[in-house]
Amino acid sequence: MNRDNSAAQISKKRSLARKKNLVAYSFILPNLIGFFIFTFIPIVFSLLLSFCEWDSGNPVKFVGLKNFITMFTNDSSFWIALKNTLYYTVVTVPVTLALSLFLAILMNKNLKGRVFFRSVLFFPYVASLVAVAVVWMALFNPDRGPVNGLLMALGVSNPPRWAASTTWAMPTIIGLTVWKGMGYYMIVYLAALQGVSGDLYEAASLDGAGRWQQFLHITWPCVTPTTFFILMMLMVSTFKSYDIMYITTQGGPGEATKVLAYHIFNSAFVSSRFGYASAVAMVLFVIIMGVTLIQFKGEKRFTSYL
Repeated sequence: MNRDNSAAQISKKRSLARKKNLVAYSFILPNLIGFFIFTFIPIVFSLLLSFCEWDSGNPVKFVGLKNFITMFTNDSSFWIALKNTLYYTVVTVPVTLALSLFLAILMNKNLKGRVFFRSVLFFPYVASLVAVAVVWMALFNPDRGPVNGLLMALGVSNPPRWAASTTWAMPTIIGLTVWKGMGYYMIVYLAALQGVSGDLYEAASLDGAGRWQQFLHITWPCVTPTTFFILMMLMVSTFKSYDIMYITTQGGPGEATKVLAYHIFNSAFVSSRFGYASAVAMVLFVIIMGVTLIQFKGEKRFTSYL
């Protein structure tokens, strides 16, 4: 009898465990199905298509490494887009990080009206990208914009042409990107800062530590995990950025703001070179994966150092 009861209890526990697993899988199954259909299958199809020629009207033709050879040897637009992407990322990421952390530290203080200012700084992130871009481009209109009007009032006789200039177009887009995203990352930093105990700052102050020393030895180590999270999010978003360029400059003037994602769009949906566009997309995928792996390794080393 004892053996029968023990076997029955084991069977009952296994049945209960199966039911719990089924409930858990039922919650994650829709997301897995969506990931498989809308992410995994397109990635695999794009990988296979990168070795083919296809214009969506004729049958797919296998060409081996031809798309990659053409990309690296005969397509100057690819190298321009790659250079612009690196420039855009290398400038946007540290500027956004620095401004977001600075604003978070400022908004974490007991300032009058800080809730209002937090809302104002966060608003560009939740606002429509089209609306934000229109406002930004109006501010930096080279002929009638208030920014150039202010510069001329201050004595600058020949202010920059901003988005109409090959030299200033990318800095203009970078400024828009920073303005659009820094409010969100400020909130992320603010959440991390509010988890830092005030006793640490009081103890450091009693020991004679100044503001800068408190930042280096208390604030920065405490927000380091958040910094790596924001860094990873920013790197991925800037490398695959496309919508801002499409709305504002369409990659111009010339190719001054053409980035890899925009080059992929043009190759696929303007030139109907879907195989070549897939090859460029694979290169971008490898770059993002490499940067992400480097970030993870850097985070582990930096965390162990701290």
